[in-house]
Amino acid sequence: MKKTVKQTTLGRKAGILVHPTSFPGPYGIGDLGPAAYRFLDFLKKAGQTLWQVLPLGPTGAEGSPYQSYSSFAGQTLLISPEKCVEYGLLEQSDLNHFYPVDGKRVDYSNILACKEPFFKKAFQTFLTLIDSQDPLAKEFKTFKRKQNYWLSDYSLFMALKKHFDGKSWHKWPKEIRRPDQKTKNRWKKELSDEILYEEFLQFIFYKQWFELKAYANEKGISIIGDIPIFVSDDSADVWASPELFYVNKDGFPTVVSGVPPDYFSETGQLWGNPLYKWPAHKETGYAWWISRIKAQLALCDYLRIDHFRAFQDYWSIPAKAKTALEGKWKPGPREEFFEALQNALGEDLPIIAEDLGIITDEVRSLRDKVGLPGMKILQFAFDGDPHNDYLPHSFQTTNCVCYSGTHDNNTTVGWYKEADEKTRDTVRCYMNTDGNRIHWDFIRTCYGTIAEKAIVPIQDIFGQDEQERMNVPGVPTGNWGYRFSEHLLTDELASHLLFITKLYGREPKGLSE
Repeated sequence: MKKTVKQTTLGRKAGILVHPTSFPGPYGIGDLGPAAYRFLDFLKKAGQTLWQVLPLGPTGAEGSPYQSYSSFAGQTLLISPEKCVEYGLLEQSDLNHFYPVDGKRVDYSNILACKEPFFKKAFQTFLTLIDSQDPLAKEFKTFKRKQNYWLSDYSLFMALKKHFDGKSWHKWPKEIRRPDQKTKNRWKKELSDEILYEEFLQFIFYKQWFELKAYANEKGISIIGDIPIFVSDDSADVWASPELFYVNKDGFPTVVSGVPPDYFSETGQLWGNPLYKWPAHKETGYAWWISRIKAQLALCDYLRIDHFRAFQDYWSIPAKAKTALEGKWKPGPREEFFEALQNALGEDLPIIAEDLGIITDEVRSLRDKVGLPGMKILQFAFDGDPHNDYLPHSFQTTNCVCYSGTHDNNTTVGWYKEADEKTRDTVRCYMNTDGNRIHWDFIRTCYGTIAEKAIVPIQDIFGQDEQERMNVPGVPTGNWGYRFSEHLLTDELASHLLFITKLYGREPKGLSE
């Protein structure tokens, strides 16, 4: 490294982790409409200055934001019909006619049937404006010009996916699996209408997101985004840039991602994502990665990168392997990668390193050399070891983010219910509590740590149990559907959260004056 990133002191901050899909609303999935703005109003009342989301990309049938069709595109299911009325693309009366869905949890198999009629009608209205001097048409042309570096391939990819009945690109005709520019141009002409529709949807998503982000920032709220380190095999990323991944001439991975055996799994975890051909990235000065990070930091103020340890070393598994046991460690790009990022973005990278799991001294050293905050999860602290790194008295630096739990954890109430009595007793002794309001005990402890940032999942401020968790790792179905009800965001709740926030010096500047 040319220069170690200096640690910045931005003041103690607090916030809530909730994905926009979890917001209330009438269309079966949370979106970027009125409920999102009311949530930000709640954060302001509660003295919170951070809102953390999951990855914002378009997802497959199971809705996992960690398996996206693109590292750059947005999740168009988050588009708000109400906002489209504001733009003049829909009539207010249109909102009275939609495919009914049960809104208690997100059912990804039904959401498109609910929202696509709105999207199609808005698109038809937009087509009447596209060649005019209408401000929306001008915005669209600017958006296409600025985002063309990813939008062109992505919109073609999605149009082709629809043309080939949603099949993975590996099952498309051979000529379009690894197309030359001439072939791309021919398909762009044939699918021009669908491509324009995909571009329109991305334009509307970006417009709505940037409006919401501006509203958050005006209220003193910063957004923490999230990206998985690896990309989905069935993605525009791999299809458009196969030279950056270990794939064969037909596009199939030769090695895939995962982690080795540990105390969670005797055979390790076989994730199956294609692995980066890091020498190819190095030749370009890590241009694709720099573009990816820049794009996400345009959407958010900070960025959490999942599975940070793979930048030091990653577990490489033969694509034909049955389990992760057959993998071996390979060196990641290490310090050189972050030096390239620093040169492109500036010394103080607004990045949070997801450094959970079994982490080596080398991974810690890399994290610290580049000055990135790591994560401290309170639910991991109570294994009976008084020197556990996740116990607040063990924190060695303020340059970290403390969480009660994450989207992959049980809720705090659910975790406490399912913990053994010895663990519960340790928690009660440590937090000096009877455990009757354990979620507030965890929130108070989290906010009371020396960590610069403290974040709790929204389920914890509601005191919700295991029925309301977001994700159960290793379970392939039934995840990512959590939603909360509007009536839960009360002034009383905001007042109580504000009290704790102020008690531990995490209130916004000027609030306590």
